[in-house]
Amino acid sequence: MDDDSVVTAYEALCADNTNADLCTVLKQINDNAASMGAGVDTFYLLFAGTIVFLMQAGFAMLCAGSIRQKNVKNIILKNLLDACGGAIGFWAFGYAFAYGGADSSTPDTDFIGTKNFFMNGMMGSGEWIFWFFQWAFAAAAATIVAGTVAERCKMSAYLCYSFFLTAFVYPVVARSIWSGNGFLTAFNPDPFQGTGMIDFAGSGVVHMTGGATALIAAIILGPRTGRFYDADGNALEEPADFAGHSSALSVLGTFILWVGWYGFNPGSSLMIANAGSADVAALCAVTTTMAAASGGISSMATDTILGLLTTGETEYDVTCAMNGVLAGLVAITAGCSVVDPWAAVVIGIIAGWVYLAFSKFLLMMKIDDAVDAVPVHFANGMWGCIAVGLFARPECVSGAYSITAKEGGLFYGGTNILVCQICGVLWIIGWVAVTMTPFFTALKFLGMFRVDALEEEVGLDISHHKGSAYDMTGPTKEDVEELAARKSTQHGGGVEKPEDIA
Repeated sequence: MDDDSVVTAYEALCADNTNADLCTVLKQINDNAASMGAGVDTFYLLFAGTIVFLMQAGFAMLCAGSIRQKNVKNIILKNLLDACGGAIGFWAFGYAFAYGGADSSTPDTDFIGTKNFFMNGMMGSGEWIFWFFQWAFAAAAATIVAGTVAERCKMSAYLCYSFFLTAFVYPVVARSIWSGNGFLTAFNPDPFQGTGMIDFAGSGVVHMTGGATALIAAIILGPRTGRFYDADGNALEEPADFAGHSSALSVLGTFILWVGWYGFNPGSSLMIANAGSADVAALCAVTTTMAAASGGISSMATDTILGLLTTGETEYDVTCAMNGVLAGLVAITAGCSVVDPWAAVVIGIIAGWVYLAFSKFLLMMKIDDAVDAVPVHFANGMWGCIAVGLFARPECVSGAYSITAKEGGLFYGGTNILVCQICGVLWIIGWVAVTMTPFFTALKFLGMFRVDALEEEVGLDISHHKGSAYDMTGPTKEDVEELAARKSTQHGGGVEKPEDIA
């Protein structure tokens, strides 16, 4: 028996006063169940939001391992400050711009919110926990940029654009697609094209926004010294390979991010205390897993085959596997609740190819992305949004968005969803370009964007953060010789000084 049937039976039973005592008991039971359900949903968002926040650690480890050791302090500090600055910006302005005054009960649309600045007027566990969950998403969008501009971006510039992104640029995108009053939202009673844009957990809202910002920043900031040009400014035949200093940290970061995605995608159901939302969350967990796995295998296997055809050598690149997993995760984020598991596998396989192709494209265009964040987040955020327009199954759309879907994706005979997805992609690119291009240009003009060439060469840890992240000093030559002599005296000789000590 569904909830509507239960309500109808209850009303019929209590239509008169002949069952007053029973109705009182039933009402108490119903109130207790509702209270318990609200508590379960609040805990669910607390848990999911915490897992999403754990992704900050994943980003930090991935970025730290993917860059040279002389810049490790700089990049992990930027990741830490993303959480701090993002919280302040989202508390003061971001949440109000994104969700302030949003009401899905009316079809009215507006461009930006005008209520709840500094969380004024918000009260109760439901509103507070929703703020917490959405802040974790906003911080994730800002962190995407850090890896791309690593090793040459000033800290002051980073603080400026991190705050601007979480306080204004990202919230406008979130409102347009996720709030009840957004002009592209699927939650509006009168949605665009009859469906609205389906971006369940943020392939477009979070990853495309962060990835597009990173792309614009990389173009305006310019490549790291020596990456594409020699000291005289002549183009290199092949880009210099600035290998990361720790593959172990990078893989650890990838695993942490993969775990975090189980808060990111299933958590976007926003509740768990009823059968419908539980079904949605469970499907999201499965599709997220399958897309990540197929993306990692697709990327690494394709790179291996291309290398074999080109050089005759069979090599397996851990970086391709890691970024392929992340590409699959980004791509499935939009449609995790509306596609079948087999479709998630297809989406992940293509995501691996999209990552490889866009990474090669950036190199060809001499755009330096230190950690390949743009191919992973921007290119596959775009692919993930488009994939919904192809693979969305009508029954899944109905379950995830509590509507009666009239059609699904293109492969299910529908076209409206695909049109909405394309419009959403174009809107995100346009909005980010219009806001962030002049912002980064102004930072560059004011001399606030890029560090000095000598500081870059020495490394940002020494030039900006009081020394290297690692203690690279060893024992002095004199101490080693004295120890060797002491051992020789004690044991009657036979102990030689190590040859590799300078």
